[in-house]
Amino acid sequence: MSRRDTNVEGCVPRHVAVIMDGNGRWASARGMARSAGHEAGLQTVREVVSGAIACGVEYLTLYAFSTENWKRPAQEVQQLMDLIGYAAEHYAEEFKRERISVRGIGCLEGLPPKVQAEMKKATEATAEGDRLKVLLALNYGGRQEIVESSKRLARRACAGELDVEAITEEEFANGLYTAGIPDPDLLIRTSGEERLSNFLLWQLAYAEFCFLPKYWPDFTREDFRTAVEEYAGRRRRYGGV
Repeated sequence: MSRRDTNVEGCVPRHVAVIMDGNGRWASARGMARSAGHEAGLQTVREVVSGAIACGVEYLTLYAFSTENWKRPAQEVQQLMDLIGYAAEHYAEEFKRERISVRGIGCLEGLPPKVQAEMKKATEATAEGDRLKVLLALNYGGRQEIVESSKRLARRACAGELDVEAITEEEFANGLYTAGIPDPDLLIRTSGEERLSNFLLWQLAYAEFCFLPKYWPDFTREDFRTAVEEYAGRRRRYGGV
């Protein structure tokens, strides 16, 4: 993961968010079990982490498991939990060596205890990573995140600790799972779907979107670089002209 891509020109996004979509359809198209698609998708994660480092991206947020994903068949949910725990356990040493930090965002206490423990160990082991910061959205829901931040502010206001009229966007953002992290500049979604699926609803307000037809297991480091190059050629106006 050490090679830097010198072909990317222009403004590189500081923070890239990714909706990793299409594992199941990729597997079905090949007559394979959905679990095979998730396993193949895990290898793509390594590709994209490598690509992010090569392009000079500082933050990479990956939508790994949503609050809605619990509605999937119990066997598939268990397979996903096992895969997340496996990745946290087996990738931590490599990430530490490559100076990559990793941590989870979302309602982590709702995850199985073993997954929580593996994520905690991985986060602690890679805490000093300064080359790329990887955020894994786990048991994550954008609406839930906004509600929780609102509750935090409401409790402070009721306790007399906060003047309601003094609440700012910055104050609200401090209650989000991503507090202290810059908002994403670029969102990439694979599989051809063109929606946010309850992902980073607050944080993506001014992000550029890149929707790609490839299923996640087919997504490559080169695809990532191409998306970053496309972003570099866009002009972000933030509501201006």
